[in-house]
Amino acid sequence: MITPFYAALLVLLFIVLAIRVIRLRRRFQVALGDGKHSELSRAIRVHANFVEYVPLTLLLLFFIEQQGSAAWLVHGLGITLLAARVSHAWGVSQLKEQLNFRVTGMLLTFAVLLLSASLLLWQFVGF
Repeated sequence: MITPFYAALLVLLFIVLAIRVIRLRRRFQVALGDGKHSELSRAIRVHANFVEYVPLTLLLLFFIEQQGSAAWLVHGLGITLLAARVSHAWGVSQLKEQLNFRVTGMLLTFAVLLLSASLLLWQFVGF
């Protein structure tokens, strides 16, 4: 089983992102919303974007692995997803946004999603 390894690594990143939001909420004394603090707003969006994309992508990765795909493919998709989410988180977290990191992160995330979905559909129709 390869997917649980990447799930565990991504959970560690998830916790780092969550702790960052919590710390900023404490620093700015904001319980809900972002209190119009740009840094907190960015941290919230980074965390939310992670939650929006990672679970479904991991599910697809798990399905690919369960269908007997090569280990190198599962590792390649897992590494790419992890790199994508780190890149996106770094880029969006910066007050002077590093757009190239954000764009790279999203493009790689979409690539893993599209490739995973395509592989599953390909296997389903019997090719």
